Amino acid sequence: MIKVIIAEDDYRVARIHEEFIEKIDGVEVTGKALNAQATLNLLEEKSADLLIMDIYMPDRLGSSLLPEIREKYPNVDVIMISASNEKDQVEQSLRNGVIDYIIKPVSFERFVMAIQEYKKKKSLLNQKNELDQEMIDHFFRRTIQTAIEEKLPKGIDPLTLSKVKGILQEKMEGMNAVEIGSQMGASRTTARRYLEYLVSTGEASAELEYGIVGRPERKYYME
Repeated sequence: MIKVIIAEDDYRVARIHEEFIEKIDGVEVTGKALNAQATLNLLEEKSADLLIMDIYMPDRLGSSLLPEIREKYPNVDVIMISASNEKDQVEQSLRNGVIDYIIKPVSFERFVMAIQEYKKKKSLLNQKNELDQEMIDHFFRRTIQTAIEEKLPKGIDPLTLSKVKGILQEKMEGMNAVEIGSQMGASRTTARRYLEYLVSTGEASAELEYGIVGRPERKYYME
């Protein structure tokens, strides 16, 4: 279980972030802080893997805490979430080792993407004592698939898309839109939209399947 501390001076925003995390398996919030000093106190008192921190807090800038956090709590990773898109703030955060920087207002999809990417990297580091070049490359840059998801067209949700891919990958003999929709709990039309998107990107293929009666049905396969 990945333990998270949220440092956010607006309790309403902190609660929204907490609700986002509650929807992600394997992650839990162990504490919330409304200012910089409370953040340092929580890090001292609680075991944490990840700190989700705002920059603008009433007593100190979150970015100014980073060197202290790096020195005292080297095993705590930081995701910065802020309304600031100023180059200096972003650069300072990156130079002090934040693993992601998200500009407010934060969408659920972007938030979840950051946490899921962190989970993958955390799992990767826990797998072996030694990493080969491919693993290191994966750790230091987002996967091509993640980059694609950030540019998904309207109507294509990255989590739903991932679910459709998982279902198709388990059925190498292929499935039609009705079968996919049934497994993902969605309509045939919704399932077809995701399936046709995968065909358009080359990640899946489709062919007509002729039954005994009725119109032919498109059957989809992961490439």
